[in-house]
Amino acid sequence: SLYHPYKTIILEATEKVNYLIVGQGLVGTWMSFHFDKAGINYKIINDPSIQSATSVASGVINPVTGRRIVQTWMIETILPYAVSQYQAIEDQLAIEVIKSAPIVLIHPSQQMKESFEYRMTHENIYLFKQDPSTWIPYFKIPHGIGAIDACYWMDLNKMTKAWSAYLISNKKLIKERFDIKDLQFKEDGIQWKNIHAAKIIFCDGVNSMHNPYFKALPFAPNKGEALIIKVPNLPNKHIYKNNVSVVPWKEDLFWVGSSYEWEFANSNPTDSFKEKMIQILNQFMELPYEIIDHITGIRPANTQRRPFVGVHPIYPQLAICNGMGTKGCSLAPFFTNQLLQHLEHGAIIEPEADIARFKSILTEVN
Repeated sequence: SLYHPYKTIILEATEKVNYLIVGQGLVGTWMSFHFDKAGINYKIINDPSIQSATSVASGVINPVTGRRIVQTWMIETILPYAVSQYQAIEDQLAIEVIKSAPIVLIHPSQQMKESFEYRMTHENIYLFKQDPSTWIPYFKIPHGIGAIDACYWMDLNKMTKAWSAYLISNKKLIKERFDIKDLQFKEDGIQWKNIHAAKIIFCDGVNSMHNPYFKALPFAPNKGEALIIKVPNLPNKHIYKNNVSVVPWKEDLFWVGSSYEWEFANSNPTDSFKEKMIQILNQFMELPYEIIDHITGIRPANTQRRPFVGVHPIYPQLAICNGMGTKGCSLAPFFTNQLLQHLEHGAIIEPEADIARFKSILTEVN
């Protein structure tokens, strides 16, 4: 403070950074990790009272998608990069994050079995046969069994909490609610309270739906629900999939879900979901289980099922990395790095992900 004969004046110093990141869920974690690794100065704001979709996500990378059992978009590029980055964050934080977990696919119908066998002989390199006898003690297998290779499970809660602790120890994390009304535009960037940044990047999930600069993007959030069940004798080195997924959570706990509700009144758990999961589990599981918890989350999905990545067409101080939907585990490491490369070196963003494709609607923002 500066002494004045009549009063004490407190001058709040302005802190300058290259980038200000909003949100420390999965995407914000990866955005800040890449900046950190590149030696780029940043701060990240995260409201700890807001539940991130990451906290209830299954944490699975599956190279095959949908009932048609087709390879997911860009998987041959995205998968090896994602695995390498999860291993890199493991090394930096000295924790275990990623595990190989092949999917045991218990065919729910003869039609699904035939679809699997067709895809297995038509250029799907991730599918292979599985011996049913291995799994008969654990599951009812009336229509046979298959498997999907190159699948992984990530402990996202452990990763984001450990990264949060790292950010705090390096004075990079601001635990506070971000209000867009506090944002000021400057000739050389933006000002938020006492922080000046060249750019601000919104990695805040469904909150970006209410951001006046990005709300025109075609967000289509969906609600996911899952049960946490205890199954002491079920091997936890695999992911099991029937009409639902049964994913290792920790020790003898498994994550079971998930629903994709596009219309919902609130984010609360529903009895109808719980009853449906119990009915499906009872149909294909041989082992007894105990329900431990019922969790929900809202995913920042969108109508095009492609991420929102890039810089606002009118306001170059604003950038976004969002809309990862159900594929966030695989997409987030890749597209946060692609945004960094674009911001720092002018690299091209994948056209199907670049928000430049929405230039016409984004330029209508007042």
